[in-house]
Amino acid sequence: MGSVLAVGLMSGTSLDGVDAALIETDGEGHVRPIAFRSDPYSEAARATLRDAAALALTYDRPRQSPAIVEAEGLVTRRHLLAVRQLLAEAKVAAKDVAVIGFHGQTIAHRPDRGWTWQIGDGAAMAAALDIAVVDDLRQADVAAGGQGAPLLPVYHRALTAALPRPVAVLNLGGVGNITWIGEGDAILAFDTGPANALVDDWVLAETGERFDAGGELAATGRVDATILDTLLDHPFFDAPPPKSLDRGDFTAQPARGLSAADGAATLTAFTAQSVELGLRQLPSRPQRLIVAGGGRHNATLMRMIGEACGIMPEPIEALGWNGDATEAEGFAYMAVRSLAGLPISFPGTTGVPAAMTGGVAHWP
Repeated sequence: MGSVLAVGLMSGTSLDGVDAALIETDGEGHVRPIAFRSDPYSEAARATLRDAAALALTYDRPRQSPAIVEAEGLVTRRHLLAVRQLLAEAKVAAKDVAVIGFHGQTIAHRPDRGWTWQIGDGAAMAAALDIAVVDDLRQADVAAGGQGAPLLPVYHRALTAALPRPVAVLNLGGVGNITWIGEGDAILAFDTGPANALVDDWVLAETGERFDAGGELAATGRVDATILDTLLDHPFFDAPPPKSLDRGDFTAQPARGLSAADGAATLTAFTAQSVELGLRQLPSRPQRLIVAGGGRHNATLMRMIGEACGIMPEPIEALGWNGDATEAEGFAYMAVRSLAGLPISFPGTTGVPAAMTGGVAHWP
């Protein structure tokens, strides 16, 4: 497949909002970012999505309910609007876009039970926009025995093609994940643990703010070593990669009773230490640690990662890329690969038995 225009959409477990990116790519070595926008969710929308996720985690398998249907309608409408606004700003006609990669909103991720659940109606989007849509990008992987996450490693490999090996890309969203790329494009990836999720939950409960802006609250606190050890005493960290998490697999409960600042500091240190534990499971130490995702804006977290890991984390902007756009761009890239029948997950990234493509295509 030659280079085409593709839109990628991402709404992460941090529930910040909808990210939409327009790129030109062939799904292999060529990637050219063109436009990006991010539209925050309202507090009411976040509450709807939190309720849906809380409900989904009580199910033994995905099934519909009024709350899930409401949340899916919300997700679809907000993503439709984001695409329309993105294309208008970029002055690109819908007919010139080959495909949209629609990740949807993860409300539960249970590969241990053989399922993962992203809500959002790709068929409705294709019909409304008159553009092909690829969604359900994780389902085939999980059905084949993989973890269904992380999926961005193949895009990370493309972004870092010119860098000396080994190199690692750390994505700090609600959950953290790391991609290691070695000689000959060898690739290993896995979730490292909570990234922003626990700190966000803590700050919301303690202060009413959505997140610890710049890590300023954590910077004024003291890390409680006993509670940090309790948080790190979790079987996930001893499990060999590839491995993945649901946002709800960890809790901030051990920090209850600490001051707002001490709790933020302790949970931020937990994220940093989980990254170091992840680095220990890589085949070799990376020469550079490139950081994408919202966590790179948290100066306290970045400092703690550097101290814990003994390697200075670099925001992905050091490569000339927009770290806010990376995930959305990645799903545009993977949608193009999906249409071309190219693999998007690999034994070293999700534990799937063989490299495989994924996604479901909806045609207008």
